[in-house]
Amino acid sequence: MDTPDPIMISALEHYSYCPRQCALIHVEQVWGENLYTMRGRDVHENVDMESSHDVAGIRYERALPLWSKRLNLIGKADLVEFHGGTPYPVEYKSGRHRDGRHEALQLCAQAICLEEMFGVAVEKGALFWHGSRERCEVVLTDAMRGHVAKAAAGVHALLAQSAVPPPVNDKRCTHCSLKESCLPAVVAEKDRSRRAARELFVI
Repeated sequence: MDTPDPIMISALEHYSYCPRQCALIHVEQVWGENLYTMRGRDVHENVDMESSHDVAGIRYERALPLWSKRLNLIGKADLVEFHGGTPYPVEYKSGRHRDGRHEALQLCAQAICLEEMFGVAVEKGALFWHGSRERCEVVLTDAMRGHVAKAAAGVHALLAQSAVPPPVNDKRCTHCSLKESCLPAVVAEKDRSRRAARELFVI
């Protein structure tokens, strides 16, 4: 069988947050802009420029290309610090410090790529919240690595089927940049109406 095209590491965060959002972006090629995506784009304008320099014995690599043959992933790290030869990925996020569960999944995927590329263990990384200027270290556990593998398999299946899951229509939709394209309330209401019509005359 032909190997499917690699998926973007960023798709894992989209999938973790909402599989429908992931499908709209990576299957339907839909993209929306809101305050949060504009802030994110501004934050990444500087970190997306490739550069390399050393400070106090630490090498800093910006916009470093990443890949994993095992999980069939490709992407680019905002920043990788090399501490004595050990990579330490740092993912930049707009806004203020929050739970970061979905963002940590993306960070863990970057670590898995770095481990495969450099043949060393990457046990930690960090999320940098631009809005609050906070840096939060993340310990990359086996459980997180399992979630990355599961999310990667889910995204691959989504792309292979070219399917868009139904909307969730919950609190995740409030700040989603694709809300106007997804129309979660409208689509979900149609589904409820169809179910009600089917069940109306069931004895």
